[in-house]
Amino acid sequence: MLTAHTIKILQSLDKKKFRQKYNLFLVEGNKIICELPNSNFKIKEILSIDPQKLDFSGVPITHISENELKKISFLKTPKDSVAVCYIEPEKRVEDQSIQLVLDGIQDPGNLGTIIRLADWFGIEQIICSEDTVDFYNPKVIQASMGSFTRVNMIYCDLVDYLSKTENINIGTDMEGENIYQFQKPEKLNLILGNEGNGMRAETEKLLHKSLSIPRFGKSQSTESLNVSMAAGIILGQLFSSEK
Repeated sequence: MLTAHTIKILQSLDKKKFRQKYNLFLVEGNKIICELPNSNFKIKEILSIDPQKLDFSGVPITHISENELKKISFLKTPKDSVAVCYIEPEKRVEDQSIQLVLDGIQDPGNLGTIIRLADWFGIEQIICSEDTVDFYNPKVIQASMGSFTRVNMIYCDLVDYLSKTENINIGTDMEGENIYQFQKPEKLNLILGNEGNGMRAETEKLLHKSLSIPRFGKSQSTESLNVSMAAGIILGQLFSSEK
């Protein structure tokens, strides 16, 4: 049985300040939890309504009730298990040939989907502005569907980073070059801006090129694409040009 104190701590991990205070975050569902042993993330303990389905050597696994699971889960429909994991210190690696750069992304679902896209296309590092939604937000972790274990996340001053990188900085703009006619450079940063306001003016000044996704619909009335949808279209085209 979980103590009231433990439940209170786990419930508090939906907020960044408490994740930082306890240096912990939650991963929910056996499918995603099973990705953890092949990553750098260390598991403190696993709480499960069916421990027999999990085989983790050296990791404490506690049998909990469905009611207890509902209390600590951040999902509307709680899954079978919750892993309590330690937050990993940031590890900056050198610039990769293709990177995503996020300028003020606020929606956890969007960030999780973008991480999943990065993993799909083999992009190993994402650079984020300091005000981008926290990587360890439970909704980000859930939306990434395990891809968070394979993509390195860095939070930094974007203006400082973009002014020093040797990669070509590429952004999106309705008046930019048609993505289907664009010649991909050898090393690039694809910069994605805030859902409502786009990228900041100081970020835009550091762009080398701008791309647009042409509309093919007859009405031409759709104003814009969701940022994660736009990322998927652009990445698909960039990688198809390599073939």
